Amino acid sequence: MDSFDQAQQKRKKNDRDKKYGQYVEQKTPPTDLLRGCLRAFWVGGLICTLGQGMIWLFQTYLQLEFVEAAGMASVVLVVIAAILTGVGIYDVIGQYAGAGSVIPITGFSNSIVSPAMEFKREGLIGIGANLFKIAGPVLVNGISAAMLYGVVFFLFGR
Repeated sequence: MDSFDQAQQKRKKNDRDKKYGQYVEQKTPPTDLLRGCLRAFWVGGLICTLGQGMIWLFQTYLQLEFVEAAGMASVVLVVIAAILTGVGIYDVIGQYAGAGSVIPITGFSNSIVSPAMEFKREGLIGIGANLFKIAGPVLVNGISAAMLYGVVFFLFGR
């Protein structure tokens, strides 16, 4: 193939890409950025407020220290999010709130439960194999960063 044919093919590809980009832009519905940000803000804030309220309740009524109360509140939020994911409510919340439902710890719970539910028809092996499909890379990066931080702190933090 000579350079003229290559240039012609490249030009056709660029034209096709440009037409496709125009088509996508035409078909994509406009987004209301302000409304999306406000929804994410109030739903994410509500989730965090619920967590803070749980911490206060655990400290007041169960006489737990802050760290213990915060850990217990995190566990309760994860369990609630897992149950809401299981009954299909968390997906509706996610559609409405966007990142407001993904950023808190409840989004992590949702990212583990959703793939597990998707592969439940394959039995325990399917669930186990796909459980960390979404959350796995997050866990690996988090654990790796924590280990690196620990080594740096051990070597230079004294």
